[in-house]
Amino acid sequence: MSHATTQTWAGLADKPPIELPHPVRMRVLGAVMVGVFLGALDQTVVGTALPRIITDLGGNGLYTWAFTAYLLTSTISGPIYGKLSDLFGRRPVLMFGISVFMVGSLLAGLSNEMWQLVAARGVQGLGAGALFPVAMAVIADLFAPSERGRYQGLFGAVFGLSSLIGPAIGGLVTDTVGWPFVFFVNIPIGIAVLLTVRRYLPAYHPAGARPRIDYLGAALFTGALVPILVGLTNKQSADWVDPTVGGLILLGLVILAGFVFVESRAAEPIVPLGLFRNRAFTVSVASVFLAAFGFLAVVVFLPRWFQVVGGASATISGYQMLPLLGGVIVSAIAAGQVVARTGRYRLLIFSALVLVAAGLAMLTQLRADTPLPLLYAWMFVMGLGMGPVFSVFALVVQNSVPVTQIGAASSNLSFFQQVGGTVGLAITGTVFASTMGREVPGALSTAGVPPGVGSALAQSGATQALTGVGDAGAALLASLPADVRGLVEPYVPAIVDAIHSALSIAIASTFVVGIGSTAIAACLVLLFRDAPAVAAEHVPEPERRAANDREGAAA
Repeated sequence: MSHATTQTWAGLADKPPIELPHPVRMRVLGAVMVGVFLGALDQTVVGTALPRIITDLGGNGLYTWAFTAYLLTSTISGPIYGKLSDLFGRRPVLMFGISVFMVGSLLAGLSNEMWQLVAARGVQGLGAGALFPVAMAVIADLFAPSERGRYQGLFGAVFGLSSLIGPAIGGLVTDTVGWPFVFFVNIPIGIAVLLTVRRYLPAYHPAGARPRIDYLGAALFTGALVPILVGLTNKQSADWVDPTVGGLILLGLVILAGFVFVESRAAEPIVPLGLFRNRAFTVSVASVFLAAFGFLAVVVFLPRWFQVVGGASATISGYQMLPLLGGVIVSAIAAGQVVARTGRYRLLIFSALVLVAAGLAMLTQLRADTPLPLLYAWMFVMGLGMGPVFSVFALVVQNSVPVTQIGAASSNLSFFQQVGGTVGLAITGTVFASTMGREVPGALSTAGVPPGVGSALAQSGATQALTGVGDAGAALLASLPADVRGLVEPYVPAIVDAIHSALSIAIASTFVVGIGSTAIAACLVLLFRDAPAVAAEHVPEPERRAANDREGAAA
């Protein structure tokens, strides 16, 4: 085969599944990015609004479920939406997800009791589950393999931006027009996204027999993941052997075994098990699963350090995460550009994961007196490593599976990343609690607190008051019995310093878990076989113009 023939053949293989004129593609891309932004923003914007919501609605016992319900339904529904988009096309599934998300937003804003808000957040998550995986699949549909890197990097940027401005938006809207509008604002924006997708994203009609939906697989998938994810969430406040933790996880694993059995025999499985015979897919999902351990530990525990030890407000602590998020945004976009131009990703991802491990190693040196500029530098290094993880693995997966499985593959990649974060948080939460308990006695002794005072504090359990925000000394004294308060009062400054020291070491210890998991992920990516995408310019220009003209006329 001659060089010219090879070049033409490769060029034809480098066309997108759906060819549209460039302006139309940009409109669709903009719309789905706004949809992804709404879904990502709703994970952060509620944080600063929730204290006011609790004040108005009550139900403090359901506080964490305002987050958990959203994450639970969005995580579980993602792979199901991905598979349905392969069967019925991206447009109807994406439109359905946006519509459900808007309904959930309306119900959340109209809630009069906390249980209603939790239920509405679950509905929101059920819609948001379609936004991220289907949007990734839309990019794979509209852009050739060699072009996708330029646009997949936007996902990391969108998530970083939502994390950055979410707390500020939540606080501003709550303080000006009221917390219901934190949810109501999604509706007009969602309608604009819905209309753009409806008008410009082509409908896809699968050829051949009518698609068969794996109802049993979907039911078993949901039945397995609900107890597993709830059990892992409960791990933050209970032991592994607790029935609400270990019992639920064990129940979920039993149902999961049944799910795998059913999927191996289903005509159109929700999770095509054959994907795991694809080395690039398996390595990618395993790597993002492991890399999520360290990233979520940083996102969860560092704001606590900023608030408790540094004395920052919740909103300010969110802005203090800017170095991490800035690194993510910059490197996610840059990595996509590099892959788009070179077609090579193996060494890039390996280097990125090594950088993540290095950033986490730096963060293990966190102490109560760590200078903020130094901490910001460590965070930026960590963010630079995570950006390519968010953007490049999606490219690897989409370029290594058949077009008919892009939705399922993309959604499963997102799913494993979310579950990895949940599993990692359960493990790092255990590490934090055990390290805190081990460090407190030594820190009190080093600070010059007499053993008798330390024992009185331990028996009263009052040191918990020092791990919250606000005036730590006043909180400590207020939590003590009257007969202990006089004994402790002279040592309050030393006790506060000691607890902050122990808390800093405990937070730093959580990052050790991420170093190990990220190192394993870095070793896994060495199993990749670089399969560079063909440059877009190899496509014969007359054929490209003709295709665009046909699609433009159809649109």
